[in-house]
Amino acid sequence: MPMNRRHFIGASASAAGLGVFPRSSRAASGQATKSLKILFLGGTGFLGPHTVRYALDRGHEVTLFNRGKTNNQLFPELETIVGNRDPDIDNGLSGLRDRQWDAAIDTSGYVPRIVGASSRLLSENVGQYLFVSTLCQYDNWAEGDKLRTEEQPRATLLDPATEDVGTHYCALKGYCELAAEEAMPERVTQIRPGLIVGPRDNTDRFTYWAARADRGGEMLAPGKPSDLTQYIDVRDLGMFMVQCLERNLTETYNLVRQPMPMGEVLESCVRVSDKGTTLTWVPADVLTKHGLRPWQELPMWADSETPLSGSLTWSATKALDAGLTIRPIDETVRDTLGWFNLLPEDRRSALRAGIPAAKEKEVIAAWHQAQAER
Repeated sequence: MPMNRRHFIGASASAAGLGVFPRSSRAASGQATKSLKILFLGGTGFLGPHTVRYALDRGHEVTLFNRGKTNNQLFPELETIVGNRDPDIDNGLSGLRDRQWDAAIDTSGYVPRIVGASSRLLSENVGQYLFVSTLCQYDNWAEGDKLRTEEQPRATLLDPATEDVGTHYCALKGYCELAAEEAMPERVTQIRPGLIVGPRDNTDRFTYWAARADRGGEMLAPGKPSDLTQYIDVRDLGMFMVQCLERNLTETYNLVRQPMPMGEVLESCVRVSDKGTTLTWVPADVLTKHGLRPWQELPMWADSETPLSGSLTWSATKALDAGLTIRPIDETVRDTLGWFNLLPEDRRSALRAGIPAAKEKEVIAAWHQAQAER
């Protein structure tokens, strides 16, 4: 699923206290048995900084490769090789030649031509290539009535050479996986996250619910409390990725927590915000009537009676069996809300997902009116 991962707030000292960066108090605490030299293609957006910080906490040596244009203040102590993922732009990947690393993490690959170029160039100089793909690279990924595993087929394109990421983001990720595997057979780790949430998330698709509960009052809750949802905390994802390198796991993993009731998520938001917010559950057909759509005004939710609910019911058993740890929902809500409340007022007042306040009030009033007329 497309998501913009390029956002940073420069209050790093305060942010560290809010769990913005993972610390070694969780799974795999302390230093790694062996220090690895890790090349990070990207590293300064959303997932990248959390993963880099965890790798450093574990005692690994990290080199960044990026354009040098985004969040340069994040890791001034690290070597940054400035270049371009596209080998046809400026000096391209030339800065990576004749260098050796134990592993590479690729969080910034969206086009198979470009992922193929980097994985081929690194094939002789890197032992393991970890590529961050997406759950939506599966064929009909959003439709299904049961937990689906990594065995589901990839989506296909009539024109695999297209570079129209805006239209074909999901399927192109699958072709990126293939490009990496072709260049480095049996040395690639494929990571397929679902909705990535937590501090520094610039999409607000999870943040909306926490921020809305923090506003207090009567809050619209979509569908039924039992409707399932799922996500992955960015810090849990980053830790698992580093652990894959430490253990040389070259498998394919769905990275989400197992499905949980939407009611549990919203109750956590209400509990953590502690503003006396009350939840009003509005049925799916009423939401549709008022033009409120799953994954649009209603992020992280789909009506459990429709095929779209399959977008939130993927199996993570393989990753959990391999050591993925999931932090409590209250921790994710608390840290996300703490980070969000450090943002400038103009940013906080313009949420990028969720229901506009006036629309929410209108739908709640209409629902109460309909109930009163019965």
